[in-house]
This record gives sequence, structure tokens and C-alpha cells, in this order.
Amino acid sequence: MMGQESKTDQQYSQIVAMCRDVFQKKMQDYGSAWRILRPSSLTDQIYIKAQRIRSLQRKGTQKILEGITPEFIGIVNYAIIGLIQLELGPSDVIDLDRQEATNHYNDYFEQARKLMHNKNHDYGEAWRDMRVSSLADIILMKLLRIKQIEDNEGQAVYSEGIDANYYDIINYAVFALIKLELEADRK
Repeated sequence: MMGQESKTDQQYSQIVAMCRDVFQKKMQDYGSAWRILRPSSLTDQIYIKAQRIRSLQRKGTQKILEGITPEFIGIVNYAIIGLIQLELGPSDVIDLDRQEATNHYNDYFEQARKLMHNKNHDYGEAWRDMRVSSLADIILMKLLRIKQIEDNEGQAVYSEGIDANYYDIINYAVFALIKLELEADRK
């Protein structure tokens, strides 16, 4: 029997591969046009995706055929793009090629994975007992925190900064995707 930690790491890797695949395909289609976005614009983009997830969960129906899985993938990818933008700053030109953008992407996803390992150690993988709806709510709360910090010109007096919240958003979205994959496997 596979240990819980290695099972989580395997599931996390599958989600990383799925999200990276979407990121790379969009890089092929659009290049790094996202480089023009300020971090606050990325926060708003993630917020829209999280609100759509919550709306779909509440209503139970949808008019656009994309379900919540692509929205969680978008949340992961935009949060990683947010971290890249925090590091590099926005650019008025498409200045990252596909490989360079993917290298940044992989570096930030690996840092998110390390954080996940540390938190899972301390919290005992409590996320496995959470509902996907709760994970979506926590992502929304983290986004509201980021918006407040952004409105305070990036300053937090006592709390974690924008980057820490982006990392948490990545991991909560990955956990939601793992849970959604497990639900799909049971059907």
C-alpha cells in the first residue's frame, strides 16, 4: 500500500502535468501576452474564476459548457503567472519565450509543492477531509486578502504578503483538482 505522502505527491504531480500542459498550449497560442498584466489584474482574473466556481456550485447548472475543473486549472496558472509578475514586473512587450516562461512556471510550481509538503506535515493532510466548495471559499478569501494588500500598496503590517497568498491559492486549487479527479474516477 502506497503511503499517504507519496500518494499525495503522485496526485500532485498529475495535476502539475495537467496544468502545465494547458499553460504551454496557451503559450503556443498567445505567447506571453500576459506579461502586460499588473499583479492586481491577475488577482481580479483569478477572482472571476473563483466566483464562477462558487456560482456553479450554488446553482448546480451552467450555461457555458466548461465546468469547474478548467476554472481551477486557470486559477493555478494565473496564480503562477502572478508570482512571475511579482518577480519580473509587468512588461509592455512579449518578452518571454515559451521555454523561459515554462522554466519560471516550473520553478514556482516546485516552490508551491515544497510548501504543500511542509503544511501537510504540520496539518496531517486535513485538506483531504475538506469539501471542494470549502476549498473554493478559501481561495476567494485569499483573493480578498490579496486585494486588500494591493489596495494598501502592497504593504502588510502583520500578515503574509501577496506571494504567500498566491502559493496558498495554487495549493488549494491543486487539492480541489485532486478531489475532482478522485470523484471522476469513482463514477
